[in-house]
This record gives sequence, structure tokens and C-alpha cells, in this order.
Amino acid sequence: MKHFLRYFFRGLLFVVPVSITAYTLYFVVNALDKLFPYFQIPGLGVIVVVVGTTLLGYLGSAWLTKPILQFFDKILEKLPFVRIIYSSIKDLTSAFVGEKKKFDKPVLVQISQDSNLKRLGFLTQENLNEWGLDDNFVAVYIPHSYNFSGNLFIVEKKFITPLESSGTNVMKFIVSGGIIEPEEDEKKN
Repeated sequence: MKHFLRYFFRGLLFVVPVSITAYTLYFVVNALDKLFPYFQIPGLGVIVVVVGTTLLGYLGSAWLTKPILQFFDKILEKLPFVRIIYSSIKDLTSAFVGEKKKFDKPVLVQISQDSNLKRLGFLTQENLNEWGLDDNFVAVYIPHSYNFSGNLFIVEKKFITPLESSGTNVMKFIVSGGIIEPEEDEKKN
């Protein structure tokens, strides 16, 4: 019975992540396919979304269409309720991808002067003068493990230690609860 339980739990370590990943992919593909109910082609929704997103990215970079997209962007930024949702999502998205990435400066934060307790986070603002703070303070975002949330801390610079690692590597480490190993190609960087 002891061996049976040990093998069962080892099997769970394989089956659970594979099952959840497969179900998530199935759910996403199925949801995207429902966008085109008249065409019964499996995976069409994914193809259309990938091609459409790439096409919009290209058009957004083209000098001819850039002013048009900026015009619509300004309209969405001025609508009362829409502005809050749109600008928040836009800022969050640009923090991860694009030219204005914000999670590319991983740091180690000492929680207090009296403690050796430290947390991993990302330096998001190095100058907080607009908030009435002097140059000794910075903004650090500390994500939660196993979640897509986190906290923003205003920290004195003396409690910050920059890390020599990629933002992606540190984010994976934090989100996994510290159980993943850095990937070989990222260790070299």
C-alpha cells in the first residue's frame, strides 16, 4: 500500500500540470472558435487572433496608420469610465511587452532595517519627486506567488539591491513560490 500511494502521488505530479495545461488550452481555443460560429474549423479562432494581432502590430508601427491608431487611443483615454479600464490594461500590458517594459529591473528588498527578511521585486520608478518624495525613495512592485497580483512599496534606496538576472527569470521564480531553477540560457545572461 505504501508503494502504491507513493507511485500514485508521483503520477499526480505528472497528470495534474498536464491536465490543467491541456484543459486551459482547450478552453481558450474553444472560446476563440466560438467567435466564428459559422465556420466549424477547429483552431480558426486562434489563427485569426494571432494573425489579426500581428497585423494590428504592423499597422500600429506603420507611419501611415500610426496617427489613426493614436487618434483612437486619445478618444479612449478621454471617455470617463472607459479611460480607467483602458489605461490600466494598456499600462499593465506595456509593462510586460513593448518598448516601455517595467519589469526588467529585478531587485532584492530588505523589508526593514532591523530584519534580514528580504523579498524579490521589480524597480518600477526611480524618481518619485512628483509624489512629493525626495530622491532617496523608489517604487518597487512585489508580485505574489501563485497569483497575478502584488503590492507596490515605496522603499528607501538603501534597502534595494539590484539583481543580475533577467526579469523573466525572477518573475518565474516569484510566481512559482521559489521552486523553479533558472533556465540554463538565462543563467548565462
